[in-house]
Amino acid sequence: MPPSNGCGSWRNSCATGRPSKLSNPNSPPHNAGVARGAGPVPRHVAIIMDGNGRWAEQRRLERQAGHRKGVGNIRRVVAALDRRGVSVVTLYAFSTENWNRPAMEVDALMDILAEEIEPQTRELHKAGVRLVHLGDPDPLNPMLREAVAQAQQYTSDNSGVTLNIAFNYGGRDEILRAVRCIIADGITPEQVDEALFSRYLYTAGCPDPDLIIRTGGEQRISNFLLWQAAYSEYYHTPTLWPDLDEAELDRALDAYRKRQRRFGALNKSDQSSRE
Repeated sequence: MPPSNGCGSWRNSCATGRPSKLSNPNSPPHNAGVARGAGPVPRHVAIIMDGNGRWAEQRRLERQAGHRKGVGNIRRVVAALDRRGVSVVTLYAFSTENWNRPAMEVDALMDILAEEIEPQTRELHKAGVRLVHLGDPDPLNPMLREAVAQAQQYTSDNSGVTLNIAFNYGGRDEILRAVRCIIADGITPEQVDEALFSRYLYTAGCPDPDLIIRTGGEQRISNFLLWQAAYSEYYHTPTLWPDLDEAELDRALDAYRKRQRRFGALNKSDQSSRE
């Protein structure tokens, strides 16, 4: 049963189909394992984009200069992950807690979003990227809310990489919202299971993240995809978000390939070694 209209609109953020035009047109399709090195490629990579402010401070610039530089890195990172066979990318851009930052910085972030959303959307659309917003749009000003909605609509038929932008997103807020909507829809406790609950999240229809990368050196999850990250692999890098490049992405993907994902069970090699 889908969430009711009274609880807002959910979008299926899981994309399938042709490769994005961000990739080399001669490269293999998604999920073909084209990442450097042997081993599986994560279908869904999520990134906690941390370090914009520190990037600017290291260069004696205002913090908003770091945020602008960070926006400029989005398409490069998405293109690099696309070339390596990743189908879904989720970027943590602004949390529900970020409203507690100084008003000047918050206002600057909103101004940057308002300025960049149209040109960035045009370029991503040319590349076949499908944009999806994760989070509560209601606190945004009306013009910005409309711009976000238009960006999603404009790219909704694209079948390349799905780019989820988590803006005014919080994992606890998402879970509470899902619970309220389940109650509002009259769902009985006996009907609630993981599959139904997942359909009430912002990420309904999207695969859980296989790999979560956090830039900037911190080792916190920061209220990001709390439900969806139950069995995600984590990779923390000291590289600041504006400096995240293909070499560091390859190191993250190499680390992912070396891990054994058991999902609470034992794999065959573990079982044989215990016999």
